[in-house]
This record gives sequence, structure tokens and C-alpha cells, in this order.
Amino acid sequence: MIAKIAHVVGIVTLGFGSGGAVAQESTNRVAANTDWSVFVEENPKECWSVSKPKATENTRDGQIVDVRRGEILLFVSYRPGSGVDGEVAFTGGYPFGKDTTVSVTVGGETFQLFTDDEWAWTRSSEDDAAIIAAMKGGANAVLVGESSKGTRTEDAFSLLGFTAAVEDASQRCQ
Repeated sequence: MIAKIAHVVGIVTLGFGSGGAVAQESTNRVAANTDWSVFVEENPKECWSVSKPKATENTRDGQIVDVRRGEILLFVSYRPGSGVDGEVAFTGGYPFGKDTTVSVTVGGETFQLFTDDEWAWTRSSEDDAAIIAAMKGGANAVLVGESSKGTRTEDAFSLLGFTAAVEDASQRCQ
């Protein structure tokens, strides 16, 4: 799974890249719904909606610190050939601490994602469905994690366009 998502990040980086030539190389971004984009790969068939955070805050011992982080992305993916129908995944751009979780807060609801290196996922398709439902009704999602170096990260994602993007990705992978 990590290799598959690493491939996806490479593709998404092309789509979100700020350099003119790099951004133009991407041919699989099929829609942009406000703060969320939709990507499609054909072989094997995969569709996903993805967004970057609007704000990030990194703290250590309660103090704001500057840190280097890679791509920070929140995904909802569909892979019909693998039976994946709306999988929530997050990459924080750094290795998460051992045996840590990432919390996802939408409105008054908080969910936990398990971590593996730089990635975080839900434990079940029921958890995916609950997070997606909360995100469809929310204005933003805040993800909080801890790096292997003890840095607390807080990433705020806008949910403007989320419902349209996730429904578009789902329909494209029917």
C-alpha cells in the first residue's frame, strides 16, 4: 500500500507543483473543486480527491518551531479493482512517531488514524465512511500528529469543494 500511495504522491505533486513546466506535465488531474482536486489513473483504475492544508503549525514543548516537511496531503481514494470505495489517507510530510496516531477533527467529531512511517489511515471502511460523512458536513478538518522527533503538527484543511470532489472521484471509478 505504501508503494501505491507513494506513486500517487508523485502524481499529485505534478498536479499541485508551483513550477510552470512541472505543473503542465500532469495529465491526470481531471477536476478542481475549489480547495480539492480529482485525479484519475487508468491502469489499474484509481480515482482520488486530494487537498493541501490551508494552515500548518509545528510546535515542540509548546513553542512554535520551524521544521522541514515534505508534501502534506489529505486523500480520499477509490480503487475498484481492489475493492477500495472511499479510503481516507494522510501524509504529514515526515515520519510519524512510533506507536502514535493522527487525530482528525471535523466539527465536534474526532477520529483516529493509525500511522506507518509518513502515512496515516483508518482501521476500517466503516471509519472511512464516518470521516467522509463528517467531512461532507464540515467546513474544515484539522489533523494533529507527532513526528518521530517529538514535534507536534497541526494541519488545517478547508473542506470547500470536498463533497463535489469526492463524489466526482467516486463516480469516475464506478
